[in-house]
Amino acid sequence: MKVAIVGTGYVGLVSGACLADLGHSVVCIDTDERKIAKLLQGIMPIYEKDLEELVARNVGAGRLSFTTSFAVGIPGAEVVSIAVGTPSAPDGSVDMQFVDAAAKAIGENLTGYAIIADKSTVPVGTSERVVEIIKSVTQQDFDVVSNPEFLREGTSVQDFMKPTRIIIGSGSARAIETMRSLYAPIDCAKLVMDARSAELAKYACNSFLAVKISFINEVAHLCEMIGADVDAVAEGMGSDPRIGKDFLRAGPGWGGGCFPKDVKAFIKLGAEHGHPMPVTNSAQAMNRLARSRIVERLKAELGGLSGKKIGVLGVAYKGGTDDTRESPAIDIIRECVEGGAEVTVYDQEARVVPEIHGFEVAHDDSPYEAANGAEALVVATEWEEFKVLDLEKLKQAMAGNLIMDARNLLDKEAAEKSGFRYMRVGKR
Repeated sequence: MKVAIVGTGYVGLVSGACLADLGHSVVCIDTDERKIAKLLQGIMPIYEKDLEELVARNVGAGRLSFTTSFAVGIPGAEVVSIAVGTPSAPDGSVDMQFVDAAAKAIGENLTGYAIIADKSTVPVGTSERVVEIIKSVTQQDFDVVSNPEFLREGTSVQDFMKPTRIIIGSGSARAIETMRSLYAPIDCAKLVMDARSAELAKYACNSFLAVKISFINEVAHLCEMIGADVDAVAEGMGSDPRIGKDFLRAGPGWGGGCFPKDVKAFIKLGAEHGHPMPVTNSAQAMNRLARSRIVERLKAELGGLSGKKIGVLGVAYKGGTDDTRESPAIDIIRECVEGGAEVTVYDQEARVVPEIHGFEVAHDDSPYEAANGAEALVVATEWEEFKVLDLEKLKQAMAGNLIMDARNLLDKEAAEKSGFRYMRVGKR
């Protein structure tokens, strides 16, 4: 099947490479000339496990190509996926300019029947919106399908190839059958529903998971106050099949390119229809508290932040990605800097970029260099390499002996044996 993907970010590039690996002929379109130039040279614009190898294999096999031209990529395509960014607008609603532009360009270049699949996370009613935009610029026959993605950064290739479900939102039998054929090699449930339900399902999923994370962080803070252990509490909760163990890990809160903007959009949608969304609003407030509490505990242990040297391990919002959007680590670093601390950071893939984040810090090339001379060390991102740190070497590098493990990665007994004052989330 001939497929076009509009957008080459985390969703578009992974989806295009994976569909090509399933045997389809895929062209990825992006208006960013520099990004496409890099992809044509085999340079990935993002860090994602297994992606570079997947792209190289399918480019070499002739199943995957890249272009900036809609006139090259759209004609003849049986399925065209819209996978562009849908960032938050200042009022919390979704900025639809990229979806609108993509729909218009697709419509202008259709040469025959095609299915336009909305893969970006979009507001309820977007399918109708895309239909109207395309109808305004073409007489060609087409269908629009809501086909939300459920990819997690760091494991998105595996998530695409082995999903728990695929949602197809459409009332067209022809479109549904074509989408089933597109995903036929993937063994999972294919859930067919109306487009509006499919659009809302994505927001509902992400908002529910955000609520679950915020809830366990609320429990974690209570554990710190009364002397309970959040890991034990989470185990007790997660063993109940009605709850499940996933997303019950205490830490500095959720971030990235999906949960924050999707939660905002979910709240905004409720407000537009007269529903205050109290549960989701509380989850958002708890998420802000989770990261600031890390800094408050650090400040209390150090007797203030001013003039203190602090090393921070991690910049990305989670391990396995270079994405710093809404990263708890960024907020922790920022609060330390604003408190007067001298901060040095290390992350194997991500960086603090002054033009993006609004402040500047020193970066080092290893965890031990970041810890050199520090009075305290904060573990802010759950990279695998941080689980196996040489604690003796770390202790020798530091001037102080305080570790604030915001991800509960390290072994408490080993840390204390090495001479550290070891602080964790959800444990006194």
